[in-house]
Amino acid sequence: MFVAVWSAKGGAGTSVIAAALAVVLARREGGALAVDLAGDLPAVLGVPDPSAPGVAEWLAAGDEVAVDALARLEVDVGAGLALVARGEADMCEGRGDVLASVLASEARPVVVDCGTAPRGTSAQVAAAATSSLLVTRPCYLALRRAMASTLRPTGVVLVHEDGRALSRRDVESVLAVPVRAEVRVDPAVARAVDAGLLAGRLPRPLERALKAAA
Repeated sequence: MFVAVWSAKGGAGTSVIAAALAVVLARREGGALAVDLAGDLPAVLGVPDPSAPGVAEWLAAGDEVAVDALARLEVDVGAGLALVARGEADMCEGRGDVLASVLASEARPVVVDCGTAPRGTSAQVAAAATSSLLVTRPCYLALRRAMASTLRPTGVVLVHEDGRALSRRDVESVLAVPVRAEVRVDPAVARAVDAGLLAGRLPRPLERALKAAA
């Protein structure tokens, strides 16, 4: 399973959804790999920013580094979940297909945080994933940007908040893809992230919601 998680507009909670989905899959499948192309997954999962190289450095090394070297960059998050951080270098463009091929061959489920409005490498990875999940709120501006994106999702994770006029049916009608999971804005999730406990104490409502998308 190779899942890309992305959003068309900032503030949707993409990194939190990607992290939580990786935790759900690690628990269900006995292990999973989270790959960070956006930069926030270590903080969301409550682990220190790795000082070792990350995906960006692996990409920049080109053919000088073995393909299996990506596995050496993994950081143990716990409970069967491993993380490959983004790294500090500029993201090398043009090798997204190589990264996608490596991730597609991984035996464990893989969840990639492709960030907001993916482009370059992130867009290549999102396009190659077996499941491309758009994280969005039922917001006119967010849907407008999603429709304008060259990326087409295979499903949607809908983040509900009070006061929005648009419904699940509206979102599915506009984007012409199914809503795979519905997540409500919950202060418990923010508290878990702030305390660095998301990986170990995933709030039950979030876990239940994402099991449908896992």
